Amino acid sequence: MNALSGRSVAVVGAGFGGLSTACYLADAGADVTVVEKNEQVGGRASALERDGFTFDMGPSWYLMPDVFERFFADFDRTPTDYYELEQLDPHYRIFFKDNAGRRPGRDPPGLDVNTDGDVIDVTPDREQVKRIFDAYEPGAGEQLDEYLAQARENYEVGMEHFVYEDRPRIRDWLDPDLAQYARGLTLLGSMQDHVEHYFDHPKLQQVMQYTLVFLGGAPNTTPALYNLMSHVDFNLGVYYPEGGMSGVAQGMAELAEELGVEFRTDHPVTRIHGFRGGFEVETDGETNVYADEVVSDADYAHTEQELLPPAKRQYDADYWESRTYAPSAFLLYLGVEGDVDPLAHHTLVLPSDWTTHFDQIFETPTWPDDPAYYLCVASETDDSVAPEGHSNLFALVPVAPGLDDTPEVREEYRDLVLDDVAENTGVDLRDRIVVEERFSVSEFAERYNSYRGTALGLAHTLRQTSLFRPPHRSNALDGLYFTGAYTTPGIGVPMCLISGELTADYVIEDAG
Repeated sequence: MNALSGRSVAVVGAGFGGLSTACYLADAGADVTVVEKNEQVGGRASALERDGFTFDMGPSWYLMPDVFERFFADFDRTPTDYYELEQLDPHYRIFFKDNAGRRPGRDPPGLDVNTDGDVIDVTPDREQVKRIFDAYEPGAGEQLDEYLAQARENYEVGMEHFVYEDRPRIRDWLDPDLAQYARGLTLLGSMQDHVEHYFDHPKLQQVMQYTLVFLGGAPNTTPALYNLMSHVDFNLGVYYPEGGMSGVAQGMAELAEELGVEFRTDHPVTRIHGFRGGFEVETDGETNVYADEVVSDADYAHTEQELLPPAKRQYDADYWESRTYAPSAFLLYLGVEGDVDPLAHHTLVLPSDWTTHFDQIFETPTWPDDPAYYLCVASETDDSVAPEGHSNLFALVPVAPGLDDTPEVREEYRDLVLDDVAENTGVDLRDRIVVEERFSVSEFAERYNSYRGTALGLAHTLRQTSLFRPPHRSNALDGLYFTGAYTTPGIGVPMCLISGELTADYVIEDAG
């Protein structure tokens, strides 16, 4: 008999954490209903369709393929049962802004990189990447090997013993075996200090640190343990899933339905009532949902502050106000006539000193005047996302959560970004745009009920990592659970898949 046979669970929110939890609970025998505010599943991994263009609205990097393989294997499936994968080459391209003398639009130098060219490709070919590093700093190629060896160890040990295995209490960390597991791991210090130990050149430091954007942190505040992201980047590879990341969400929803999960989209939840023996989940839809347990994949702060009565909240408003939040974003979704060479599928445009940009996110919140940003050109890999003769592109600038994004500010910043793209990549989009949509702080707050319009949730600072993140189990209301980026293991699509497994384990354990 399955552990949850005869029990019902309502999952609030169909982001990756909610989808993952729903699959594991249904596989354990529960009657699962997923209630989603918006018109499609995927949470931030929604798809935007306009006039023949299809954009991933949120996450667009398929990283840590081993996590997806493990997830589907838990149900005797593989990712390719639901979507195909293509490894990207290059993984990504970087344009550095201080490339005076570079001919706009010239081909990236690749193997012949020089420190005046400042356009580099990071590819699956390690030896090629090492030559690039050596061109900037003699001996940096060998240092890269050493750095990635440490990153691999951090990843393999960290994933097995500190990510897939949740440790929510201090006493969980007193296990003597942990000392053995942790021996040799880079646990202390910041990513800035750790990277500086290996590389002197600031541009190489940026290459090793850009993945912090996926964690919502800055180099001087993110723990050095997260150098494991470089193993993800350089060793595991970067892939594109058929249909984009929204296609992955659709695949997970298909799996969930095969397991018996019911989905109700366009059903914003307005209240969660706990009573003896179960819950009532009020929605704006046709009917409310009654269940024995509730799992919230909605924004954690929104769930506590808006959906629960004060007596059933774990944290007060001061707690949420005092947290450090990952950035929000200013996004331009652009359908463009013609090609956008030399932009790659994943392109980063970085100023020579990005400290100011991080300060304008975390220290003195304001709109960045010299932004670091990301360009995604999915049409470089997938012909189906744009009409023939056109390119599909979105620009993403990380900005501070809570900024005032009035129409006037957005218009001004839109022009700044397009001017910057033209100046620093040689690609002038301004007179070729046939479709344009904007998405920023206010939309993150409105569409996803995101606290202060953060795009990601709680940043991964030392005081907001592991047991210092909000728990999966509510300690104020029995039978209420949480999943997603606010919980452990944290931010990112793969982490949300794991969070769903951990949450389901708690539900099953408590029911047992």
